[in-house]
Amino acid sequence: MEAMDINSIHDMLYALRDPAGLPFYPWAFFGVGILTWAMHFFAVALVLGGIAVALWGLHRNTPYWQRLAYAMANVSKIAVSAAIVLGVAPLLAVQVYYDPMWYTSNVLSAYWVIGFILILIVAYSAHYVFYFRNKENPQRARAIWSIIVAGAGYVLAGFIMHSLSYQTLSPEQWLNWYAPGGHIDNSGTRLHDFNLWRFGYWLALSVPITGAYMMAYATYWSTRRDQDHAWLDFVYQLGARWALWGSVMAAALLVAYFASLPEKLSAYRSSIWALLWLAATLLPGVIALRARNRAFRCGYRPVLGATLGMLLVAIGREMVRYYAIIPYYDFMDYKVNLDWFTTGVFGFTFLVLGASTLGYLLTVAWKAGKTEGVYQASDTMHLWGRFNLVLIIFWTLGYFGLMAIRTF
Repeated sequence: MEAMDINSIHDMLYALRDPAGLPFYPWAFFGVGILTWAMHFFAVALVLGGIAVALWGLHRNTPYWQRLAYAMANVSKIAVSAAIVLGVAPLLAVQVYYDPMWYTSNVLSAYWVIGFILILIVAYSAHYVFYFRNKENPQRARAIWSIIVAGAGYVLAGFIMHSLSYQTLSPEQWLNWYAPGGHIDNSGTRLHDFNLWRFGYWLALSVPITGAYMMAYATYWSTRRDQDHAWLDFVYQLGARWALWGSVMAAALLVAYFASLPEKLSAYRSSIWALLWLAATLLPGVIALRARNRAFRCGYRPVLGATLGMLLVAIGREMVRYYAIIPYYDFMDYKVNLDWFTTGVFGFTFLVLGASTLGYLLTVAWKAGKTEGVYQASDTMHLWGRFNLVLIIFWTLGYFGLMAIRTF
């Protein structure tokens, strides 16, 4: 069956668009999607990189490597929770402004969409098996199989999401995938499109991000006199090597991905967005190269560079989709039916409630880790905690109260 022409694809996509329109301007959803995806993938990178460090450290039977292995296994476990929570927002955002593409891709591979959840449950459960079996940090690791299963599960789940996302770039192929040879296949059992260079890039990108994190990790604990500074220096230098060579490896895979782009995306290769993406990939390594010989004085710079780089990578990634879809579909002309109520609730939840409560928790964690012995919160911290408690109660009562008023 021949691919659909541009006009047919255009009409199809606009027919699939939600007739109710958007409750706010499309550029806002676009921006939120990019920002939250960058935060999400930073956590994903720590999951994959943390497990890689743990497996390699358990293989290297030395005290420093063993200690780092258990530490990064625990970091990766916590990062999974962050990745799941932060992954909701970009998923919802792309469903808003690219709803015809995302839902069609999900229908074409429905079994894999459902399987993604099951695979993630198994992987996360296996991750906790490793944690509980080694919670006391024994001299000999137990249930190593569980963290291997966890890592493999996360990679498989990542590949599913990669394929689902990649399928959105080729609406001209949807009819062929749905009815190959003119015979309808609505089983949803196939992943129809993927790019191994691109997927390999995402796996490789976890290396420099994890390296930058390890440099920040060592810097954070270096202010404590009761810590083993020789071990922290080992972690710092290892992180610097990971950040440097991981950036180079990821950049090479990114160039290979650009070279593999189909003809319809040839203009993207020479665009400012491709250059921005490549520069952002190299950024953690460049900063780590300058910081590695300056010990803990510059230890936070690589992770800050990785954070900025991740945001720029997210922009470059999103622009690939824009270049692929713009011949047929422009999300910026989506009909807008302004709903200030829901937009206000979201803004208050995200910018006030979320910022205050998350800021409080992160501040407590930071101060507690910096304290030798038992951390005693100051009066200011106690006041901030009580304010957040009142804020949560107010938000809960206000949310359900306003919903009840609007409903009845």
